[in-house]
Amino acid sequence: MGNPSFNAEQFKRRLKVLLEGWKDDSLSCDAISVLVGNSEDILYSKSTALQTWLFGYELTDTLMVFGPTFFTVVASKKKLAFLQPLEKVDIVEVKLLLRSKEDNSGTFGDIFSQVKTSRGGKTLGVMAKDKFGGDFVPEWQKALKGADLETVDMSTPVAYLMAPKDAAEVQILKKSAQLSSDVFSKFYRTEVLKIVDRSKRVKHSALANSIDQALHERKDVLNSADPSEVEVCYSPIIQSGGDYNLKFSLVSNDKALKYDTIVSLMGARYKSYCSNVVRTMMVQPSEEQQDNYKVLIEAEEVLQKELVQGARLCDVYNNTVKFLTSKNKTLAEHVTKTMGFATGIEFKEASLTISPKHTAVVKAGMVFNLAIGFTDLTANDDSYALFLGDTVLVRADEPAELLTPSRKLVKNVAIFLEVDKEETNGDSKEDLQQHLADNTTILENRTRQEREMTAEEKRKSRQRELGDQLNETARRRLLEKDGPSSNSKSSKSAAVAYRHASLLPRDADVQDLRIFVDTKHEAIVVPVCGQSAVFHISMLKNCSKTEHGDYSYLRLNFFCPGNTVGRAEGAAFPDASATFVKELVFKASNARNPTTQTVPSTNLSTAFRLIKEAQKRYKTREAERKEMEGVIAQAALVVSQGRVVPRLKDLYVRPSLGAGHHRSQGILNAHVNGFRYQPYKGDTVDILYNNIKHAIFQPSKGEMIVLLHFHLKNAILIQKKKYNDIQFYAEVGEVVTDLGRRQNMHDRDDLEAEQAERDMRHRVEMAFKSFMDKVQQFSNLEFDTTFRDLGFHGVPQRSSVFLQPTTYCLVHLVESPVTVITLSELELVHFERVSFQMKNFDAVLVMKDYKRKVFMINSIPMTSLDSIKEWLTTSDIKYTEGIQSLNWAKIMKTINEDPEGFFQNGGWSFLDPDDSDENGGDDSDEEGDDYQPSGSDDDVSEEESSDEDYSDEPSESEEEDELDSDESSGKDWSELEEEAIADDKEVDFEGQEEIPAARKRKSGSTGGGSSAKKRRH
Repeated sequence: MGNPSFNAEQFKRRLKVLLEGWKDDSLSCDAISVLVGNSEDILYSKSTALQTWLFGYELTDTLMVFGPTFFTVVASKKKLAFLQPLEKVDIVEVKLLLRSKEDNSGTFGDIFSQVKTSRGGKTLGVMAKDKFGGDFVPEWQKALKGADLETVDMSTPVAYLMAPKDAAEVQILKKSAQLSSDVFSKFYRTEVLKIVDRSKRVKHSALANSIDQALHERKDVLNSADPSEVEVCYSPIIQSGGDYNLKFSLVSNDKALKYDTIVSLMGARYKSYCSNVVRTMMVQPSEEQQDNYKVLIEAEEVLQKELVQGARLCDVYNNTVKFLTSKNKTLAEHVTKTMGFATGIEFKEASLTISPKHTAVVKAGMVFNLAIGFTDLTANDDSYALFLGDTVLVRADEPAELLTPSRKLVKNVAIFLEVDKEETNGDSKEDLQQHLADNTTILENRTRQEREMTAEEKRKSRQRELGDQLNETARRRLLEKDGPSSNSKSSKSAAVAYRHASLLPRDADVQDLRIFVDTKHEAIVVPVCGQSAVFHISMLKNCSKTEHGDYSYLRLNFFCPGNTVGRAEGAAFPDASATFVKELVFKASNARNPTTQTVPSTNLSTAFRLIKEAQKRYKTREAERKEMEGVIAQAALVVSQGRVVPRLKDLYVRPSLGAGHHRSQGILNAHVNGFRYQPYKGDTVDILYNNIKHAIFQPSKGEMIVLLHFHLKNAILIQKKKYNDIQFYAEVGEVVTDLGRRQNMHDRDDLEAEQAERDMRHRVEMAFKSFMDKVQQFSNLEFDTTFRDLGFHGVPQRSSVFLQPTTYCLVHLVESPVTVITLSELELVHFERVSFQMKNFDAVLVMKDYKRKVFMINSIPMTSLDSIKEWLTTSDIKYTEGIQSLNWAKIMKTINEDPEGFFQNGGWSFLDPDDSDENGGDDSDEEGDDYQPSGSDDDVSEEESSDEDYSDEPSESEEEDELDSDESSGKDWSELEEEAIADDKEVDFEGQEEIPAARKRKSGSTGGGSSAKKRRH
């Protein structure tokens, strides 16, 4: 909120709208209270909407209570300073009260007195559905319960009063609607055309994320809008492949986009006001699908015309259904249960929904998100849905005005991969031909060499595009994450021994200023300068006790900023700039005190023993806590009843569940919400579908096992250990061959054994595939498959293994430890030690989360470099290469310390110096193109210009040149040869020093050559 300003006139104008609600009895309560607490996790609420509508901003931990004659605000000092112009409003009595951090009972009492003098003084309106956090909310709710006031929900009446938009709101909504329209027409539609045309495999979620990114970064989409004021109303929703749910409360799944009917929902929010666009794109639609879509367009037009001032929402819905029934009775049976809702600061106003149950009357100035569709339609035995939506503004004496002018005719949303000559839709044919012309590379006029370079050029071009996007995307992502939350996490983890000084122990050692170890609070109380100082056991690095002569020494070394780099047990420092104690040494005599008959060093010995015990307990507990990090308590598995569940028998599991880590077989069953593995001996293992991040199937090609691997979102406990990767496999051949086994004439022929092994492989793989198909039918789980043809050898962890890409990962699953790298989490890949003299190179995988350690794959053969580059390019992952190995720990530390400075200095471009070389090469090529052979017009003009500057009187340099030529012309050939030999002897550089030596060897080689010939003979 940079330099916010309060608009008093706007507040006064909108407050009058609320006050009119009491005059016409729209508001049945005596006063209304609106409290906005901690709203970080709440995107939309009536309280924040009303507050934004009145004040122009959202103010957390702020209470406003108002009635027909008063308006009271309780807030912090800073917020009251912002609301100071409220005191000039004269239509009601305004009070600005300061909120106390401890007790506000007196303030609440004054407010309740105001409410009881307003109208009847018995009812207080609240926003019943709003649930906020924070300390201020329960304090108000507790006071409200004892105030002898009846609370009534005023969400619906207030929403109805706020629904008609004034001129300022309409202008903002039009801009918001334009953003929604542009992100579809200028970005999303073109993106889908490219994906379909190039047959790319893209996840729904990835496509939805690209819409969000385009809405923030594409200048043609933003136009003149302020990017800081733009956000999405909801995460864009992309659906395809026969699985459709026409609701706005969903999230795009991770399934791949199917080239059939693509339903797309997206909405922009500009200056807190929402808009929405819904479109359905169809790939190769049939005639029936096109006809149904045309009916849907007509139905939306009827819906738009029915939205006029004075119409009831239920009548709008029923009249649209009547139209559909007259056009196509079958389609009318499949129409959505609702056809839109009012929108504004809140995306969806549920009380103003276009449905047969809502009887609210439409008013001029209301803005609606129309959303009408057909569900559960079939074409060629495949189910599909059609959905269409726009944002419209209700006018007084005419049909609603369309605010999202994005094209939606069949020719604009249909994609025809092959155009028939008899096609009647000429416009769609022209669109297709134009699209193919823009995306087709013409090779007829290229030479053979150019044609061979085409793939490399395309790859480099795509990598340049990815490089341009990388820095800006990474910079924005890092800056969004950078904030108070990062500091609060470290300060929260700092251990505290005593919350208050009064909790210090009253032990005699503390009173007598001796060392005291509080095992209950895990604290050490030591005397420092005549005072007791407390250190938590976590701050102690190490301690030692030594004896020297008649004295004992106890040395305590503490953690402090600068000496815990690279150590996992280092404590967290809330304020690293504070003064820290690094070391304390205590000295005590070993001689017995004659007065007390005690040895002073006994206190040091006792403290040393207790400190060691406390340290051991603390480290053990911390180790257990770290071991449990990321482990969640899974929901209960819902076991299928009354039907045969998909199952796989005789499977081994990793990690092993047998006693002593011996292998054991079992059965894997697929139930309603997860898998259950039941070994023949041992405990069961349950894995829920919603906890599986990647489900990967690896066939037996090139291996002796077929496996299903589950990479989990959150670790689960198996035999008191946490695991993120669970694997089930079946053997299809002899994993271990006994070379000492004797063969005899009755053994099966090797050919028969190989055939039997091939049959077994096929049978097991088909069982796995049948199991996966059945699971996918009743769950949202998608199984990924490894691509062995794209695999390569490398050393990701301990030994050289064969790594294989999948659609979403790079994996090695056969040997332990397994490797699973999610491609969507990769920022870029850097190749090190790339040189023609090297047989191997290394790959460094940098994650989008820069806090994570980079992942390295060493010793990759150079022969795999081109195939890896091609795979990364098709996966839209930026790669760079270099000759040297870099210090990645230092690089990532530098980035995390100053991300803004890193990207201001070029970001990741320092890894890609070839870009500048390529640009330099382009410049040289351009200079070569401008080159003109001798005798050209340019040379003639240069000679003419030089003739003009010529003078009849020769210059000194010319006279010297003439003398040199005269002198040199007087030398004969022998003199010139002697000078040349002398010059050769004086040459210093290496390349010309070899010439005289070579001449000497050549001149003296006659004798040597003859002797050499004699030796060879």
